[in-house]
Amino acid sequence: MTSKQRAYLRGLASTMAPIAHVGKASITPEVIASIREAIDKRELVKVAILKNCFDDPREIAEIVAQRTRSEVVDVIGKKFVLFKQARENSKYELPGKDKKHG
Repeated sequence: MTSKQRAYLRGLASTMAPIAHVGKASITPEVIASIREAIDKRELVKVAILKNCFDDPREIAEIVAQRTRSEVVDVIGKKFVLFKQARENSKYELPGKDKKHG
């Protein structure tokens, strides 16, 4: 993902509310399943890490991205944004994407 694409997605995510929360138990299978389901439907999701979770937000974002086969767009404080483009009928046209495939 290019920095331009990342900036575009970051802008779109800035107005989004978090769809999942990581709490004291950190990354549970239920949290991963919930995020995976949301990513499959929405492509772009924001996740919040609650104050009672003491794990590093960047590490949590990377682990969740691996397990959901998505990409980390951004980590800001205790929130992170993930993106996984749909194979068909994507809601998002990433800047510069068509040049690579055309």
